[in-house]
Parts: sequence; structure tokens; C-alpha cells
Amino acid sequence: MVRVATFNLHAGVDGWGRPTGALEHACSLGADVLICPELWRGDDGTDFFDVISERLSMNGTFVPLARCERVTTGLGGRTWQPLLAHFSAERGLYFSEHRTLTALQRARRESHGALEAGEWGLALFTSLPIEEIRVEPLGRLPREKVRRALIVARLNYQGRQFYVLAIHGAHISHGSYRQYRRVNRIAASLDPSLPLLLAGDFNCWRPLLRILLPGWRSMVRARTWPARFPHSQIDHVLARGPWVSRGGSASDGGSDHRSLVADVELA
Repeated sequence: MVRVATFNLHAGVDGWGRPTGALEHACSLGADVLICPELWRGDDGTDFFDVISERLSMNGTFVPLARCERVTTGLGGRTWQPLLAHFSAERGLYFSEHRTLTALQRARRESHGALEAGEWGLALFTSLPIEEIRVEPLGRLPREKVRRALIVARLNYQGRQFYVLAIHGAHISHGSYRQYRRVNRIAASLDPSLPLLLAGDFNCWRPLLRILLPGWRSMVRARTWPARFPHSQIDHVLARGPWVSRGGSASDGGSDHRSLVADVELA
């Protein structure tokens, strides 16, 4: 049996810029394959990739998707982020590589004092033997402040090979259907004799994914967003081939998404 977990870390801070326990939670999931959207690698040595790799004795890869500034000393209310953060932006992470900050964002940024610069991106870790691993760029949509990419890994479990594809998808409102077309083409180019898993933060509900990603089956159903009072599942573990679900769950680990774990087996 293979345990696949996906957890959006939100760079280890909440929407106010207060440190969370997301990194510790990711390390506690007991995964054989761990996918971490919004992983943080700070210029000053705060490197989540190294921590997870060393603590869990895992190998893998990281793809940087944006330069970012992170707040870790923020003050805030009882909510995970400001009430209107989806409209006026949060106060924990600042992205200015592709889009200029608004006047309000610049003022808030200055009020924090020192900020930590680094790379924000997508990571895949595994304790299984890696036969091949590569990154397929998905580009940047015009409305987005970050790039997107797909990690493609061919792994070996007890002599059987399979693919794992890791993703952090854009929002539908930003045009993610274009990126999912690219994902379909990449999946179609892989060895058709090998089973596939596709997991991560899709920022998309399952009914719509059935249209955007035809032929994939869900391995676990659990609400993942927002973490405190989840009403939707936008993080998924999808499969093609002779995979059998042996259970799964979602749990709150301090981020804005819940982590998602799926135990799967090759029939």
C-alpha cells in the first residue's frame, strides 16, 4: 500500500503573517509520497524543502514558481486571515515579481518592517525509489501573480513502476482550464502501460474536474477548504489505472487548506 498526501503549506504563515504549524503537520502525515504546494525556501536559510527531506529521509524535487516576501511577525485577529483578504489581499505573503503591489499593499508591506525574501513553489517528496523525475512548465496566466508547473515522477513500488504528477492549479476564474488542457496532453504522452496518480491543490471542485480532466478517478473524498470550517474539496488525489482506494482523510494542520491523505494499492 502507498500513502499519498498533499498539503498546501501557505509558506508556513497565516494570512496575517503569523507562523503556523503547517511544516510540522506535513512531516507527521506518514506519507510515502508527499506533495507540498506553496512550499517556502527562504534566502536566509529557512528552507522547508531541506527540513522535510532530512527529517523524513525523502528525495524529490522543488520547482520555484515565484519570488516572494514572507512576514513571520504579523499581528491579527481571531480569523486565519483578514475578513476581506480575497479582495484586498492578505498580509502574510507579498508577490511583486509579475504584478505591482497596490498602494494599500505597499503601505501594509512597509508597516511590517523587515520581511524575509525567498522562493515560493511546488515540491514532491518520496521515500520510494525514483526512476525519473522532471518538471513540465505550465506557464503563467495573465491574471496570475505566479507561474505554474507540473512535476512528473516515475516511481518504483515493490518492483512495479507508476507515475505521480504533482500540481498546484490556478483558479478557474483565472483561466486554469488552459493549464488543465496542457496536463491532459502531458499525461497522454506518458507510458500508457503504467498507472498514474495526479495530486495536489487543484483550486477546483470535483464535478468540474470531471470535465477538465476526463478519465481520472478520485481516491479520497473529504472537504479540505477552508481548513477551519471546510465546505469544499479543492485538493485531490486522482488516479488512472488499477488503483484501489484503501481509505483516506483530511486534517487541519494550520494552513488555509486541510491536508489530504489517501492510502492506495495497485491491484
